[in-house]
Amino acid sequence: MEMVLRAEDAKDWVYKGEGAANLILSYRGSSPSLLGKVLRIQKVPKDKTQFPNTRDVLTRHEQLLWRDAAELVESSSRHNLAQRYVVHVMSPFLGAKHIDVGIRVSVSRDFLELVKVNIRSHRPILRVDVSEVDILSDSALVISDHSIFTGTSDESICIAVEIKPKCGFLPSSEFIAKANSVKKHVTRYKMHQLLKLHHGEILKESEYDPLDLFSGSKDRICKAIGALFSTPENNFRVFLNGSLIFGCMGRDNIPSHQVNKTFEDLIKVGGLQLSSFLELLGEVIFKSGILDRLLATQKLDVLDIEGAIHAYYNIVSQPCSVCKSIADAELLDRYSFLHSLPMEKSLKIVREFLVAATAKDCSLIISFRPRESGITSSDYSSICLKSLNRIYYYKAHFIDLDMKPLEKMVYYYEKDQKIVNFYKRNVETEQSSCNSKNGVNCYRKKHFHQ
Repeated sequence: MEMVLRAEDAKDWVYKGEGAANLILSYRGSSPSLLGKVLRIQKVPKDKTQFPNTRDVLTRHEQLLWRDAAELVESSSRHNLAQRYVVHVMSPFLGAKHIDVGIRVSVSRDFLELVKVNIRSHRPILRVDVSEVDILSDSALVISDHSIFTGTSDESICIAVEIKPKCGFLPSSEFIAKANSVKKHVTRYKMHQLLKLHHGEILKESEYDPLDLFSGSKDRICKAIGALFSTPENNFRVFLNGSLIFGCMGRDNIPSHQVNKTFEDLIKVGGLQLSSFLELLGEVIFKSGILDRLLATQKLDVLDIEGAIHAYYNIVSQPCSVCKSIADAELLDRYSFLHSLPMEKSLKIVREFLVAATAKDCSLIISFRPRESGITSSDYSSICLKSLNRIYYYKAHFIDLDMKPLEKMVYYYEKDQKIVNFYKRNVETEQSSCNSKNGVNCYRKKHFHQ
């Protein structure tokens, strides 16, 4: 890593956004090599004491899990591991043209401490309360800003949309307990919405259905986009020339006046009305097939966490805590089959589950710009918006392709059970009770229409 960011460079980086694990900063300086770039900086939870990262790059069991991927096992640091995971694991599944590996650069502690101070007032309060810049990190990732088109004229307009698609299929695993069969009919996203509403993380339930977005049907794709627009949460954001103009990072809903202002801006600079904007996005998702490979990668999770958790216990050579709590003899018999699998098969199940988990949790950025009269480009795909008789260039990239730690398997199982059990208690029971009385779901009336 030749480049080193020091204290004097901190002023050139401004807050752009953040996810659960990383902060994204935009470059506003004058260095030609950094124009059109963003910096991805690691965060740490506030409730954990920070120590220099002395943890092994991969645990002993993770080395076993990824033993066939020498590039991962030989990684010298966790930062290096993260990059190699994207290159050698996710890129073959999702396609190299849709992935930006980025360049790792060194950062000084003074740089990180100044960045931490500079961006604090720009971060959502909910984020500030739970996480902060990891000032003990020694590097950060420079990647292209996919919310803009680089190398275009200053007058060129770019509209970009960031979507978190979520899981696009319903599981059908035989290892899902009969008591949890609702998982085969109701999406994880929909069930999780109810729990988030209960905890006050959202103010109303979203109508977004990931199955619509991944359906391959233009009408259903447009329906999904409309639902995301209506309740974006942190799953739908719009950028104009690299600046966020619609969407949020926390739980806040978007006020109607912001919606109007957002699309006044779009109309003014891009000649787009709301209907045209949603149509353009839907056309690109439909015609590009960009989500097909993502869905195929998500479907590497064949057994569901209710099956994969048993393969996990095989790998770590511990008694299965799940089986201890099960009284259903038929279900235990199925799980005993999983516990009798050879190690190689258990490794494959868990490895593919974790890759699928990355695919379920990533984001997609699609950027558009109108084709300028008389100017063509072979660098980007193009699409004609028939309602406006106008051609747009577009590009699409997957981001947030983080490697999931093996140790999170128990967390995934417990979270899954928490979501499903809450949904069953508060919807199925209430619906049955309400239907017997007056044919309506009074729980939804009480909690979603206040």
